[in-house]
Amino acid sequence: MDKIIILFLIGLVAGVINTLAGGGSLLTLPALIFFGLPPNVANATNRIGVFFNGLLSWRGYHSKGIKTEKYDLWLSVTSFIGAILGSYIAVDIKGDTFNKILAAVIVFIVAYMVFGKKVKTGDAVITTKKSRLIGLVTFFFIGVYGGFIQAGVGYLIIASLSFIHHFGMVKINLIKSLTVLIYTLSALGVFIYTGLINWELGLALAAGNGAGGWLTSRWSTKVNEKYIRYFVMFTALAFAVKLFFF
Repeated sequence: MDKIIILFLIGLVAGVINTLAGGGSLLTLPALIFFGLPPNVANATNRIGVFFNGLLSWRGYHSKGIKTEKYDLWLSVTSFIGAILGSYIAVDIKGDTFNKILAAVIVFIVAYMVFGKKVKTGDAVITTKKSRLIGLVTFFFIGVYGGFIQAGVGYLIIASLSFIHHFGMVKINLIKSLTVLIYTLSALGVFIYTGLINWELGLALAAGNGAGGWLTSRWSTKVNEKYIRYFVMFTALAFAVKLFFF
C-alpha cells in the first residue's frame, strides 16, 4: 500500500510538470525502476499515467473554453503514426546513451527559449500552408520520439509550436495535451501487445498524473504566460543536469 501511495504522489507532481511544461516522466521513470521494474517495463508502464494526464489536462483546458481546432487534430494524427515506430524501438530500450542525448536536446531547447526570437502573446500567429506542412512533418518525428521514451517531449512540442506558428503558451499546452493523449494510444497498444506493462503500479501512477493534469490545466489558464515559460526553462535545466550528472 505504501508503494501505491508514493507512486500516486509522484504521479501528482509529474502531472503538474507535464501540463505546464514537460519532463514529468523524468520523475516517474526512475520511481518505477526504483520499485523493481526493468527499464523497458518501466518505460511501458509509465504510459498509463501519461495517457490519463493528457486526457484530463486536455479536458481541463476545454472546460475553461480553450477549444481544439481541426489542425490540432491533424498534428495529433501524424504523431500517432510516428509513435507506432518509436514504441517498437522502445521495446528493447537501453537508457544511458539516450539520456545523454535527451539532456543535449533539452539544453538546446532552453538555449532557443533564452536567446532565440522572443515569442510573445501579441506576436502574429503564423498558419500558412507551408507552416502547417512543416508542423505536420515535425509532429511525426515528435511522435517517434514520444513513442520511444516520452521524457522531455513537452519541451520539443513547446519549442516547435513557438518557432513554427508563434502560438501562445495556453494554446501550445492544449495541443500538447491532445497530442500526447493521441500518440500514447498507439504506444500503449504496442506495449500491451508485447506484455510489458505492470498494471498495478501503472494505475497508481495514472491516478496521480490525471489529478495533476486536471487541476493544473484549469489553473494555468489564469497564469501570465511569461511565468509558465520561466517554469519551463527552470525545470528543463534541472532535468538536463540530472541526466548528465546523476
